[in-house]
Amino acid sequence: MRRPNVLITGTPGVGKTTLGKELASRAGLSYVNVGDMAKEGELYEGFDEEYNCPILDEDRVVDELEERMSEGGVIVDYHGCDFFPERWFHIVFVLRTENSVLYGRLEGRGYSGKKLQDNIQCEIFQTLYEEAVSSYKKEIVHQLPSNTPEDLERNLDQIMQWIEQWMKDNN
Repeated sequence: MRRPNVLITGTPGVGKTTLGKELASRAGLSYVNVGDMAKEGELYEGFDEEYNCPILDEDRVVDELEERMSEGGVIVDYHGCDFFPERWFHIVFVLRTENSVLYGRLEGRGYSGKKLQDNIQCEIFQTLYEEAVSSYKKEIVHQLPSNTPEDLERNLDQIMQWIEQWMKDNN
């Protein structure tokens, strides 16, 4: 594997897609938004009436990505991470956003009621960070602030440095 695989995870609305797309562009890596991939391939196993969203078929997602991940050079963006094989990722970034900022972003997406509250609580209780730490080696899991355009630029610079170092060390 000549290029690393990177996982970007976090609560909906923290900026995973913005960061992932820009990072892929700058680093010359491929980008996979698991939500979009599931929609295109209809990789669902039902519908959640309470949250008004489809239920991801995690096994089919893993099957769909397996070959691509084994080649390396993939940035994966998804708000969950415990179903991906540990062997896939060289580094995991969990984006974190202050609750007041996140609330506004989710409201802007049309989230309301239980869905909005549950996502804010997910961020308050560090649910995605805890999931990442329990799913991958702790030393490869990193939290990054994602509140402002300046945070985005800092995160891009930091991850680009990591990718460049990884490529030097592994090629």
